[in-house]
Amino acid sequence: MKTWHWIALGVVFLISLVLEFGFMEIKSPHWWNHIPAFYAIWGFIGCVAIIYISKWLGKLFILSDEDYYDR
Repeated sequence: MKTWHWIALGVVFLISLVLEFGFMEIKSPHWWNHIPAFYAIWGFIGCVAIIYISKWLGKLFILSDEDYYDR
């Protein structure tokens, strides 16, 4: 990307930050929206859970014994 693309992107980013945190009032009925970085933490926990559950299911159903073909 050209330099002016990055400058335009930075200006739009700064304007959106100022508008969101300076002028917009957040009215949320949910208590978890007031926790900083809640959705980032929730996403991380979800990814870790997916990894461990898939490993458990893989060991339970997919992996077979070493003597599978000898039986």
